[in-house]
Amino acid sequence: MKLILSTALATGMVMAGAPSVSAQAMQFVSQNQEQRAQNPPEMAAMEALSEAGFDINRSEFQALNINLADGLRLVSTGAFDMATIQVGSVAKDDPFLEGIDLIGVSTNMTDLAAAVEAYREVFNARLGEKFGVKAVAIWPFGPQVFLCNADISSLDDLDDLKVRSFTASMSTLLENLGATPVTLSFPEVYPALQRGVASCGVTSPTSSNTGKWPEVTTNLYPLSVSGSVQSHMVSLDWLNELTDEQRTAFEAAMAEMEAALWETAITTNGTAQSCSTGGECPEGGIYTSYDMALVPVSDADKAKVAEISVTKVLPEWAEKCEASYPGCTAIWNETVGAARGLEIQ
Repeated sequence: MKLILSTALATGMVMAGAPSVSAQAMQFVSQNQEQRAQNPPEMAAMEALSEAGFDINRSEFQALNINLADGLRLVSTGAFDMATIQVGSVAKDDPFLEGIDLIGVSTNMTDLAAAVEAYREVFNARLGEKFGVKAVAIWPFGPQVFLCNADISSLDDLDDLKVRSFTASMSTLLENLGATPVTLSFPEVYPALQRGVASCGVTSPTSSNTGKWPEVTTNLYPLSVSGSVQSHMVSLDWLNELTDEQRTAFEAAMAEMEAALWETAITTNGTAQSCSTGGECPEGGIYTSYDMALVPVSDADKAKVAEISVTKVLPEWAEKCEASYPGCTAIWNETVGAARGLEIQ
């Protein structure tokens, strides 16, 4: 990893700000690219930190050929000081982390915000204890919906289809719908849909449009099953080396970025969905107009997701979590469960 990073720095794949004499260096790896809606808030935060005296070397997972699922380990081992993390994809290292956004628990941004705030303290306590890192910003990509290259009118039509998944609880949902989950990172989905390796994918309207999924799919079913919670995670060793002034500036930039990323998730996905399905689409922006079929969401399917969440997703998650972190079910019940009116028996 150090060799890869050194090569990246030498070949210019990493963007470095102009350091001051007392600059605090930061090695940062991100999953955001220029065409993503999440890029401007992150770039604004990086600019604010540079102005505050931080020397930021920023690279991207794809450019360094690093799997997104390895992001937490890279920060924990000190290969990077900070990384953007898709929480569900790194939960293989600790199931407790996925408890912040289990499938079917928080299916709109208001409910998800309440769940995140309820879990933030215990989430960071676990990250610090086990991995030596802290989530300095926690935010969603937005409602996770279905895009398929097969005709669908309801969740029943997913039966026997191969559907992209990126979290354990999402795979549980798909299996209980009769589908076959195919675990793929975001960059792998487009070619998988194009070649027929997968018939459907789950992501946000914004991510799918900017990722050009409508080029290889025909139907959009806007039934949200989660929010795809992301986080900027930082090494505690690095964070604790900051002066009081540096830490204040850093935390202020992260808080402002988090607020902007939540606003992005709340406001942009409607526009992206409209663009993908032949509706009104602003010119000159990051979105592209397509003509996908927009499939109406039924109350029956909403109820089906909620039932599978309560009867299958939550118990299976609790069993995995207790095996590595005894008592985690009670912690979840007291935090996310209380915020969402749910309890794992």
